Amino acid sequence: MSLNIGLKRFLKKVPGVLPTYNFFQNYNGEALASISARLAQIDVDSLNQQLQRGIITQYKIALNAGIKPYEHIADAGFRCYSQFEEDGIILYVLTAIGIKNRTVVEICCGSGDECMATNLIFNHGFKGYLFDGDLNHISAAKIFFENKKDCYLYKPTLTQAWITKDNINKLLEGSSINGEVDLLSLDIDGNDYYVWEAISSINPRLCVFETHNIIPGDLSVTIPYDENFLFTNAKGHDQEFRSASLLAMQKLSARKGYRLIGGHRHGFNVFFLRNDLGGSIFPEVSIAEVHDNYWTVFSQQTRWPNVKNMGWESV
Repeated sequence: MSLNIGLKRFLKKVPGVLPTYNFFQNYNGEALASISARLAQIDVDSLNQQLQRGIITQYKIALNAGIKPYEHIADAGFRCYSQFEEDGIILYVLTAIGIKNRTVVEICCGSGDECMATNLIFNHGFKGYLFDGDLNHISAAKIFFENKKDCYLYKPTLTQAWITKDNINKLLEGSSINGEVDLLSLDIDGNDYYVWEAISSINPRLCVFETHNIIPGDLSVTIPYDENFLFTNAKGHDQEFRSASLLAMQKLSARKGYRLIGGHRHGFNVFFLRNDLGGSIFPEVSIAEVHDNYWTVFSQQTRWPNVKNMGWESV
């Protein structure tokens, strides 16, 4: 198949591009340059919105007919702005349980272009409350969101602060966020267990946490609390001494009224749903099921031995 035929077949799938290709294809090598320019003008977020509206409609049709679209939430995954396929999982679960107030809280949002909240903010009209301890991250996130059409009139609230168990509720309340929120994302690679334990000013419906899946599933451990903890201050393998095990987060979440409903396909980003929601669609799953994947098995075999004798705290 020639390059032009293959390119033409691809462009049929991209709205508005094929006419440009047809017009310029006889202009002696200028076609590809013209196509590149045209592709650069496409509003990718608008296309994402159209595609995701269609996905939501399909989910609703299936659920109304009593059909569960996926047996495992990981199968719903796709990546838009999340690092892995969490965007799709979040969309699937929130569609199934019903979106309540279009509010998302992200603790450790980075520069905004790769986080759990961004797809919801851009493509589904969510109000975002985003926190990060790094001033450079928050500065970059402000620029990122300010330059997006979908945030011209409705920007997320960005807060730079070092997150501790003692200030998290004050920070949330200071950003005028309290009560029920649709999604909480927590990923600080350190005191995650203690911050989640401390949160009381918001009542998330769905939570996504990063757990340290190098830790075997039968161990309920976390690092000792240190409000100044930063894993990048360590060297080499010692950087693996961070965060908390899935069992630790499962036990804590159960005390707070949440159940484990699955993880992404690599087994470290995991989802907890409030117990009063979606029981028939999203039953509790086992840690063994979440950890049954290549990356987790590999990590527990090769990475855990390097730090298993460090100062983990049982919880």
